[in-house]
Amino acid sequence: MIMALLEMKNISISFPGVKALNKVDFFAETGMAHALLGANGAGKSTLMKVLSGAYSHYTGDILIDEKRIHIRTPKDAQDHGIQIVYQEVDTVLIPYLSVAENIMLNETVNNMGRRQIIHWNELHRKATNILKSININVSTKKLVSELTLAEKQMVLIARAISTQCKFLILDEPTAPLSHTETSELFRIVRDLKAKNVGVIFISHRLPEIFEICDELTIMRNGQFVTREKTSMMNQSSVVEHMLGEKLEEQFPDYNVEIGNTVLNVKGLSDTGVIHQLNMHVNEGEIVGVAGLVGAGKTELCKAIFGYSKITSGEIEIRGEVVKLKSPYAAVKKGIALVPEERRKEGILVEESVATNLTAASIKKITKLFGFLDTKAEKKQSLEIISRLGIKTPTEEAKVQNLSGGNQQKIAIGKWLIADADVYLFDEPTKGVDVGAKKDIFDLIVELAKRKKAIIYASAELAEVKGITNRVYVLYDGQVVKELETKDTTEEELLNYSTGGK
Repeated sequence: MIMALLEMKNISISFPGVKALNKVDFFAETGMAHALLGANGAGKSTLMKVLSGAYSHYTGDILIDEKRIHIRTPKDAQDHGIQIVYQEVDTVLIPYLSVAENIMLNETVNNMGRRQIIHWNELHRKATNILKSININVSTKKLVSELTLAEKQMVLIARAISTQCKFLILDEPTAPLSHTETSELFRIVRDLKAKNVGVIFISHRLPEIFEICDELTIMRNGQFVTREKTSMMNQSSVVEHMLGEKLEEQFPDYNVEIGNTVLNVKGLSDTGVIHQLNMHVNEGEIVGVAGLVGAGKTELCKAIFGYSKITSGEIEIRGEVVKLKSPYAAVKKGIALVPEERRKEGILVEESVATNLTAASIKKITKLFGFLDTKAEKKQSLEIISRLGIKTPTEEAKVQNLSGGNQQKIAIGKWLIADADVYLFDEPTKGVDVGAKKDIFDLIVELAKRKKAIIYASAELAEVKGITNRVYVLYDGQVVKELETKDTTEEELLNYSTGGK
């Protein structure tokens, strides 16, 4: 089997006010899985966007088998056998088209301009075969808008492997996946390696790297740090290379006196997933909502936030029954939501950092007749930027140009200015590095010390165990167990999360 070598040499690229990459070298081979690691803002995704043709204004060379190739567009990358599956699925899938149309999009787009008849039965047959090859049971006639986040991720992977590729880039592919779906993805990766495809794997879940990857490259602050065989490293050494220093204890110690009940949910049901759910959260308490993908964690958070329709049950805030028919009504009652899909629901990617940080508290920075007080906006935003350690050139930088971890800090930071009573965190560490995770944990503990009531919803059971006081375990939209965190284990949480007794 002939191996192919991919080389990126002296790659540099800048954006307004940001030197994103500075003379970075990267190497990968077919038939191997290569991890690309680094803290948020290290330049991993930017480097892969250069390789996949998303950014054309870079300097440096890209070579395959020592022959220089020209990649300035996604089509150039695909012509050289390079495919990418992006982390933010909704930015690259077309929601009003079917699963089959999205999977076979490369084939149909490449034939545009030619006179052709689309044979729909053949299109669905091909898409079905691709899905079967990765053991995914989704109807090809279903609209993408009707899919779960995990199903959308698998559709993207199916699209990527629908064409012959030498190198497949997976950017945080397991973030929305359950344990079972992650295992299936790893099976696919191993199959692709056996077929002499090189897989470039970006992930902040370090145990996955050591399970599936043969080699790793670490970046920091837009520069190359080291390249090693995975077998020669351990998690501690990887983290130290990523951060440039040793990581302190990830979960902060805190001792907060638990106060009165702030949020009380009684017999809550929505139109689809949540059934007769009961829970409460007190002042200064961090309550975990644990469960696997599809258990109903996100639906619960959205129901409490007034985003989805409640069919039965009631919600009390400090003993008062409230009708939360919209997010606006929830915000007025002191409820804040940091959603799982931050780019779609948590931030305004086209707007500045300052605009995003003050969006939830606009009344606090407006003058007479509703005019914006730009000085107040700047002051408020700079305070939060400093407080959360948000890496941005200025408060006027567009959020879309920041790393995922910094975007998440902004999604959280806007609620600090609003000063809510109840904070709903839905998978708050998804797609962020170990350093940014610690910052988020510190922030959540700080909120608890300020007597806020906090819900921490996550499938990351180690995080639930590490940061919460109590845990409600969800399975199939229902609470199957309530546990004191100090008296439980990750194994017990996983048992109940999978329907165990």
